[in-house]
Amino acid sequence: MVNHSSPAGFLLLGFSEHPELERILFVVVFASYLLTLAGNTLIILLSALDPRLHSPMYFFLSNLSFLDLCFTTSCVPQMLVHLWGPHKTISFLGCAVQLFIFLLLGTTECVLLTVMAFDRYVAVCQPLHYATIMHPRLCRQLAAVAWVMGLVQSIVQTPPTLRLPFCPHRQIDDFVCQVPSLIRLSCGDTTFNGIQLAVSSVVFLVVPLALILISYGAIARAVLRISSATAWRKALGTCSSHLAVVTLLYSSVIAVCLQPKSPYAQRRGKFFGLFYAVGTPSLNPLIYTLRNKEVKRALGRLLGQDRDARES
Repeated sequence: MVNHSSPAGFLLLGFSEHPELERILFVVVFASYLLTLAGNTLIILLSALDPRLHSPMYFFLSNLSFLDLCFTTSCVPQMLVHLWGPHKTISFLGCAVQLFIFLLLGTTECVLLTVMAFDRYVAVCQPLHYATIMHPRLCRQLAAVAWVMGLVQSIVQTPPTLRLPFCPHRQIDDFVCQVPSLIRLSCGDTTFNGIQLAVSSVVFLVVPLALILISYGAIARAVLRISSATAWRKALGTCSSHLAVVTLLYSSVIAVCLQPKSPYAQRRGKFFGLFYAVGTPSLNPLIYTLRNKEVKRALGRLLGQDRDARES
């Protein structure tokens, strides 16, 4: 069922050994992609058009939504083509572009979520100084740092990965071109690439997660000192959406990275990788809209409906 007509490129096997499963996944991925496009575009529009959402939190959320749009668009259309038919090939250039974008956006997302955790820390722990600390210039600088770090990581890691001596069959047992999959495809020495991957994982996964946990540790201590039930609920509501997004992202990434080397674990890892690439970008806008009254009110105002009185 796999097309071998492109020896210069790669074969993205995915679940090609289970054609009936591919049909089901096609429907799921297509529906998730439409949800991702609609939800993240809506958040960007609301954050730009509604003056009440011109705050650091929604500025960073707009960056996250734009990142999710780029992330899914870089892989889902090609994934849908591969799921629908027997042609699983991707050119070397296409694989290189996909790898570059994945590294860029994946790293940027981890750093951006760390910046958002810092924003929530200031909002809860330093509420009187929030406007002074999180001024627009600093927000733009923090967002720029996140994107620049993603770009640097992609520039550093993409070339060594693409220079690996790949096995003649050039079959990638995955849906997309990722660093671990390409390392597994190599028939040469991958010691340097393995070390590079481990170091980048610590710098851009472990360190951001540690900083996020430190921020929420400080937030938890501040919340426990609050005696007012109303203030308690407000503080928790301020952080719950971001915490849910962080949990989704890191649980899927950790599940992919910590898979044991066995055929069953490899298949299970594909599902986790698919959820990371398709599921989390579609769930992020749902989390922020369903759990956030400000966003729902902004949507009501955009649609010409004043829901403030009913939701107060």
